[in-house]
Amino acid sequence: MRLIARRAAGLVAAALPLAAGAHGNVLSGEGAHAPIWLSQGLFAAAWLTYLIGAARRSPGLPRQLLFHGAMALTGFALFGPFDEWADSSTAMHIAQHMLLIVGVAPLAVLARPLPQWRSCIGRAADIVWRPLLRASRHPSACALLHAAAIWIWHAPGPYMAAVADNWLHVAEHASFLFTGWLFWWSVLRAGRQDALAAALALLFTATHTGMLGALLTFAGQPLYARESQDLWDQQLAGLVMWIPGGGIYLLAAAWAGYRWLSQAKAKVLFEGA
Repeated sequence: MRLIARRAAGLVAAALPLAAGAHGNVLSGEGAHAPIWLSQGLFAAAWLTYLIGAARRSPGLPRQLLFHGAMALTGFALFGPFDEWADSSTAMHIAQHMLLIVGVAPLAVLARPLPQWRSCIGRAADIVWRPLLRASRHPSACALLHAAAIWIWHAPGPYMAAVADNWLHVAEHASFLFTGWLFWWSVLRAGRQDALAAALALLFTATHTGMLGALLTFAGQPLYARESQDLWDQQLAGLVMWIPGGGIYLLAAAWAGYRWLSQAKAKVLFEGA
């Protein structure tokens, strides 16, 4: 328990300065930052409960590294100087979104932290986990839910409303993380019988995010005028979404397609024998 306490204390000491960097902290007295404080608290609580759960039920070093990498990337994207840059640049704002969607979410899925959280929290959270795990058995539905979050929050009205209001800003990021986690869970943890559905869901996501990126790149005027008066900044934002993001989806789709083809080949060989 002493080791757990030392780890927890070290984590809190490291996380609080990072979390306070962009929006102040809970001692600043700035009421407008209440949603930021809430998200910081949930972020720290998620990390702390994982550490306690990992001490009780070890996930193995690779998964621990994946989880800590996901959390560090979350802190970097949301609670440090990166978030300040995102407030004044469309390109940096879209990069922030992509870090959450194609960085944090798949890393969190590969880390498989649910057993550690459950070991710390107990069975009380099963009422939340079980419906989500059942939903993740349907890659197409998860891809549609994720697509809705992406397109709604990147429409000019909701996008600028989130820039101006911290509650909406936190809701935007939470929706990306939640639907992104559910989507990546559905495609990366799909059984072999669902490999084709996973590949198609990934191709669908690569296509519609590429379309959104192209729309931002080739628009004749800034769509988010209050945030960026420079068309080149929006064009760069579109390229960030279109190329690196699309590349990750396509690589994952190739992996899922390979799994499906391997299964189909094995089935043909078995039936031929």
